[in-house]
Order: sequence, then C-alpha cells, then structure tokens
Amino acid sequence: MTSSEGVLERGEQPCIRLEPLKKMHLPGKATPTGGSCAALIDSSPKVTANGVHDIEDRILRITGYYGYNPGYSSHRKEDGSESHAETPSSETSREIRSYQTCTNTALKVLGGLLMVLCVSSSWVGTTQLVKLTFQSFSCPFFISWFSSNWNILFFPIYYSGHVIITREKQTPIQKFRECSKLFGEEGMTLKLFVKRTAPFSILWTLTNYLYLLALKKLTATDVSALYCCHKAFVFLLSWIVLKDRFMGVRIVAAIMAITGIVMMAYADGFHGDSFVGVALAVGSASTSALYKVMLKMFLGSANLGEVAHFLSTMGFFNLIFISCVPLILYFTKVEYWGSLSSLPWGYMCGLAGLWLVFNILVHVGVVLTYPILISIGTLLSVPGNAAVDVLKHEVIFSVVRLAATCIICLGFLLLLLPEEWDSVTLRFLANITDKKSEEHGEELTDSSVNTRSRSRANGAVSIPLA
Repeated sequence: MTSSEGVLERGEQPCIRLEPLKKMHLPGKATPTGGSCAALIDSSPKVTANGVHDIEDRILRITGYYGYNPGYSSHRKEDGSESHAETPSSETSREIRSYQTCTNTALKVLGGLLMVLCVSSSWVGTTQLVKLTFQSFSCPFFISWFSSNWNILFFPIYYSGHVIITREKQTPIQKFRECSKLFGEEGMTLKLFVKRTAPFSILWTLTNYLYLLALKKLTATDVSALYCCHKAFVFLLSWIVLKDRFMGVRIVAAIMAITGIVMMAYADGFHGDSFVGVALAVGSASTSALYKVMLKMFLGSANLGEVAHFLSTMGFFNLIFISCVPLILYFTKVEYWGSLSSLPWGYMCGLAGLWLVFNILVHVGVVLTYPILISIGTLLSVPGNAAVDVLKHEVIFSVVRLAATCIICLGFLLLLLPEEWDSVTLRFLANITDKKSEEHGEELTDSSVNTRSRSRANGAVSIPLA
C-alpha cells in the first residue's frame, strides 16, 4: 500500500505530493554520483514560507506561459517595483542638467544684453566727447593718433585677465612670443612687423581720421548712422573677395544703405558742409569695411590672445611710424595745437579710454557672447546719439534725415539675418499652418459629433450632401 492509501485509512485529508523526477539509468552505465543529485535538487524552485512562490512557478510551467522563466513570481514583481523606485533619481539628475543648461543660456543672454549696453554707451560717449573736444581743440588727426596709441594696452590688459582667470605661470614675454606665431612659425621679425602691420594701421588711422572729420561737418546722429553702412560694404567686399554666399536679402539691405546715403546727402541740397560730411562718413565706413575684410583674411580663426597681440602691434606701429604725420601737420600749421600744457588732456584721455573700451568690448564680446549682439550694440548708438543731440544740443532733424536714418538702420538689421533665415522661416510657417489645420480638423470633428448627437436626440437623420 502506498503512502496515500495509509493516509486515507487514518482518516486524514489526501495530499498530492510532487516528487522530482529521478534520472533513469541505462544498463551498463555507471550510477551518477552524489554531486549530480545535489545539482538536480538545487535546480528545483525554492519554496517560500507560505508556498506561494512554488505554486506560481509550477502553474506557469505547466500552462506553458509565453516568456516564462523559472523563478518568476510575485516577489519578482516586487523586486521590479523596487528597481523602478530608483528612476526618480535619474529624472532628478536629468532635471538638474536641463536646469543648468537653461541657467547657462540665460546668463549668456543676460551677459550679451549687458555687453550691448556697454558697447552702445561707450560708442555714444566716444562720439559725444569728440564733439566736446572740438570746441576747444580742433585737431582731428592728432586726436586720432593719440587715441590709436592706446592700442598698445590691448595685450597687457589681455594678459592680466588671462592670469587672473587661469593663473598662468608664463611670463608676459613668453606669452607674447607664443601669440607671435600669428606672424609665422619663426615669430615676428622686423620685416613681417612692417609688412603685416602697415596696411592695417593705415586703414585704422584713415577710418578714425575720416570719422572725426565728418563729426566736424555733421551731427553725431548723422555720422553714426552713416557709419553703420560699413556692414553693407563688408558684405559686398566679402561676396566679391572672399566668395561668401550670395543672399538676396543682403543685396536689398545694401541698396537700402546706398539709398539712405543719397537721401542724407540730398537733405541739404548736395552742397555745403552737409555733402562733404556725408562723403567723409561714407569714406570712413568704406575704409572700416576694407579693414575688417582684410583682417578676416589675415587672422582667420585666431584666438583672443593673438588678436590682442596684433592690436598692440598696431599701436606700436602707430607710435613709431605715424608719429611723423602730426609733426608735419604741426609745422605746416594745418593742425597747430600750441603748447602741450594748453591741450584738453582730460577730454582727450577720456576719449582715448572710451575708444579703447569700445574696441576691447567688440573683440572680447565676439568670444564671450553672440556676435549679433555686438552689432546690435553698434546700431543702438544711433538712437543714443539722437537722444543726446535732441536733449543737450537741441538739434532739430528734418523729415528727410529721419527717413534716411531709418532706412539705413533697417538695412543694417536685414544684414544681421543668418544665412539659413529663409529655410528657418519657411519651416516655422509650415509648422504654424500644420497646427492650424489640425485644430481646424478637431473643431470640425467635434462639431460633427455634436450635430449627430442632436439629430439622434430629435429623431432626425442627417444626410450628407454628395
């Protein structure tokens, strides 16, 4: 009698006991060792305290549940829930990263806006100080030469900031030699110094000198607006010389700039100081555009240290080689300034300092923030100078001059559009159209559902028109 029969005879409830299958032995084969038996016993599922784990595993194995693995039961689900409990930490880290990215972008934009205000205010201050200096000292070339000499301070200022930020152990001479590789692998020689620096220094001096001469003939607002035409000239030269991409909108902007120039010259009838002042301001914008295109060809992708080195080199060239020009003008009585003690050194040092700050902000701002913000800062000098001219000097602008200024500024803004602006605009309009069509389709669907519900409620049948 089996064990189950003995249980029935004693009056106890029947219990079915599943025994693990024993390995069958073929005749002539050796009996398996105890190690194999132990392995067979260990492979059977372990039973928990309440037996739930064992029962679930057996039922799933018998029914052939798809994707079943032995040992998968309710406590596995609990383990899974515990593993998923770690996901909030990953989501938190992802949120922290996105927050840091947004913070960095916001700081960069705020820094760019601050840079815009500094660029525009420094340029407005420079222009207005020139007008004040002319009241007691009318020597534009000497002022231009004196201000250009301050470019020597570019590299010392850069090196000081570089040491504070990175704690560089290089000496100024070592850093200067390292940045001198801009002139070639052998560094800067006297021949390369004259050959590479002379054209840029001459264009720099002409730009500043013509700008100061224009300020003697026109108001600060008119000169600053006409100087903004240099952006259109840069595009035309880059398109012709550097083979930059052709853009129709920039051609339109260049035409608008030329139209504004003609209107500005026509404001006083193409005669007198107004016409000469417009010609001088346009000449300053043209030489500035030529300087920037040549600088782009020479420097290319130079870093900030190399740019500071180059501008300081220009300051040395201006001090050594161009100092003879103010002396010639002094002895020929073209620009006679009398004794050195009678010069308005306060105005001149303030003017040179603001000019230096403006140039530093322009070159450093391109590296630290978006270049378009620097251009906007230059453009904002036009309304800044207009506000000063109206409030302080009580200048009354004619309608033609206002229209010409607005046309030049609008052309300047069109020149700031990126190269892919057309495709980006078309994509943006297409997205707006798709969203409107989706909303319109949802409204039609909702209205049709409401119509059907009303018709069913009223016992009427709506027949669609063919």
